[in-house]
Amino acid sequence: MKGCSVRTDREVDQVRPDFSWGFPFSAVVGQDRLRLALVLCAVHPGIGGVLVRGEKGTAKSTVVRALTALLPAVQDENGTRPARLIELPVGATEDRVVGSLDLEKVLRDGERAFQPGLLSAAHQGVLYVDEVNLLHDHLVDVLLDAAAMGRVHVERDGISHSHAARFVMVGTMNPEEGELRPQLLDRFGLAVDVAASREVDVRMEVVRRRLDFERDPAGFVERYAAQDAALAAAILEARDRLDSVVLDDVELRRIASLCASFDVDGMRADLVLARTATAHAAWRGAGAVEAEDVRVAAELTLPHRRRRDPFDEPGLDEQQLDDALRQADEDARSGAGEPPEQEPGSSPGAPPAADGTDTDPEGPDDPDGPGGGAPAPPERPAGPTGTQFTTNLLEVPGVGEGAPGRRSRSRSSRGRAVRSTAESGHGLHLVGTLFAAAGQQVARGRTAGRMILDSVDLRGAIREGREGNLVVFVVDASGSMAARDRLSAVTGAVVSLLRDAYQRRDKVAVITVRGRAAELVLPPTSSVDIAVRRLQGMKTGGKSPLAEGFLRAREVVLRERLRDPQRRALVVALTDGRATGGKDALHRAKVAAGLLADSAVASVVVDCETGMVRLGLAAELSRRLRGGYVRLGELSAQQVAGVVRAAA
Repeated sequence: MKGCSVRTDREVDQVRPDFSWGFPFSAVVGQDRLRLALVLCAVHPGIGGVLVRGEKGTAKSTVVRALTALLPAVQDENGTRPARLIELPVGATEDRVVGSLDLEKVLRDGERAFQPGLLSAAHQGVLYVDEVNLLHDHLVDVLLDAAAMGRVHVERDGISHSHAARFVMVGTMNPEEGELRPQLLDRFGLAVDVAASREVDVRMEVVRRRLDFERDPAGFVERYAAQDAALAAAILEARDRLDSVVLDDVELRRIASLCASFDVDGMRADLVLARTATAHAAWRGAGAVEAEDVRVAAELTLPHRRRRDPFDEPGLDEQQLDDALRQADEDARSGAGEPPEQEPGSSPGAPPAADGTDTDPEGPDDPDGPGGGAPAPPERPAGPTGTQFTTNLLEVPGVGEGAPGRRSRSRSSRGRAVRSTAESGHGLHLVGTLFAAAGQQVARGRTAGRMILDSVDLRGAIREGREGNLVVFVVDASGSMAARDRLSAVTGAVVSLLRDAYQRRDKVAVITVRGRAAELVLPPTSSVDIAVRRLQGMKTGGKSPLAEGFLRAREVVLRERLRDPQRRALVVALTDGRATGGKDALHRAKVAAGLLADSAVASVVVDCETGMVRLGLAAELSRRLRGGYVRLGELSAQQVAGVVRAAA
């Protein structure tokens, strides 16, 4: 039966890359922070893995794959074997990841048996996900469960199975292609941003080594074999030393104070920081964790945890870290009963100045000084003002077949099977196929042994899930909108909707309407934080050529359909409906709205008109668009969702 093959453990080994001639870990030029993070995870797998963020072409995948040769051998039921690196493709099915019914045993022996998936193969090894930010959400859910429990539980097709799945998860991503779902982001113990060096000598050496490797892979690997062997031995020694490393209360208090200063959610950051600091102490051969270990651990542990949503700047400010470490040092000393360090030139018993101020204006008692008080919480970039809210569901009507996401209903090959069908081309529905064949066994003369299958028994799987959409914002930035601070409320609403688009894995585009034209300030992209930055610099004033805005939105949608025919679009227009720029401006806006509606594009108009006298022009435009309508002052999650669905 085509498409019904099942891979054995031996075949799992065969599908992973051949590392016998892989690029040596020791031969990688630069990327010191990334290599340290990977080594620390090899020393202490409980850290939770590494997220590698960076532009394309920075050797992210090369470094990760090179790690496998350095990992200590593992013990399993069959004896000792090398550690595995299992790659999880972004397009993998859930059955392939967690496992499924062993169809070979069912057909051969008539027995129900479970065939483990990639998570089982990754046990005690490395699970590598390239472009992890593009991973389908149903697989993200699976990874979250496995990472939290250290086990995989499968209840399906009449099979109940559980197996261990403890692995070091390493993901690489290019932030320009979209952000990572926050729940999965937090599961990575460490995060490293990588970039290509701008130093000419370093770039020359990178090219030279790569060309040498391509010219003679075996000879190149042999050249660095001794260095890699020494590195592997050092990792093994650090692992053996790990349990004896002392983490005393002083350093533990330093860690707790540091995490509290950065206002991180939950306690996972504290645990990961402690494990990382302990691993770093073991790696450098120390018997106890010291302040330098905590600092290194903080630089790897905290950058991605202080970022609450895509509108916070990534990374960790060095000055803020210095301030937090200074305060953490004071907390650690006070907890140990030691007096805080004094600034040079001061004395512990120095009396206050005559005016009542401290003699050391930048000492620990000055909350505004660099050494005093808890450091300020991370600052957000200056952004659009206005009331923001949490949206519920703004979905495109009907059932689509677009890219996996979390907005509108869809049918796809990667969703959950909801029923079987006799139609082909939907992937195999195992249980449906077996049930269809079971009813024909007597007629086919079978009394024992293998099931007798026929092509007429094959059943496809109808799968349903959620898709991401293209959300096109048409923002009226004309003079009438800027009056009475209306634009502030509008931009606040747009930011709220952009946050919702980020969470639901949409692509977004932003069009502003002002003067005599409509400007596409952001072409369709999955990087929602760029949309917010573009919105910050939005210019306002002038006339309101709404017709051009609707026509530009139609152009963007139609062009995107050529690139991605399955991704459905939703246009969100925020305007007061007062089209200006000629006596026929309103008429042209209505005609343009009709053309957009004729293109089968779902839409909703957010009416931004205020004041005692209202012309109701935005409501008229929504009727021409054959879409939803809601007033800005009534913009809430429930009302938006109801409006859009009602317009279907």
